[in-house]
Amino acid sequence: LVSLFMSDLMVGLVVMPPAMLNQLYGHWVLWGGFCSLWYSFDVMCCSASILNLCVISLDRYLLIISPLKYKLRMTSCRALWLILATWTLAALASFLPI
Repeated sequence: LVSLFMSDLMVGLVVMPPAMLNQLYGHWVLWGGFCSLWYSFDVMCCSASILNLCVISLDRYLLIISPLKYKLRMTSCRALWLILATWTLAALASFLPI
């Protein structure tokens, strides 16, 4: 849940202010090179948010299908690896096209 919070917080703090400027002025008013970086952060944060929701759903599914084995399967190390994989996949999908 903290990872989902961080991705949504980054959308609110990093992605939305330039988007509001773009909407208010009707064109991109910031430095031109920042535009592609901003798009990448937009895609990364939104992708991370969606992937975090998928990981949370997977976690809840594993808890429901085998509640007695859940603690053995979902260790804190595995949870950390899932979070790291989520952010890595989101970053690769957004920053590699640049």
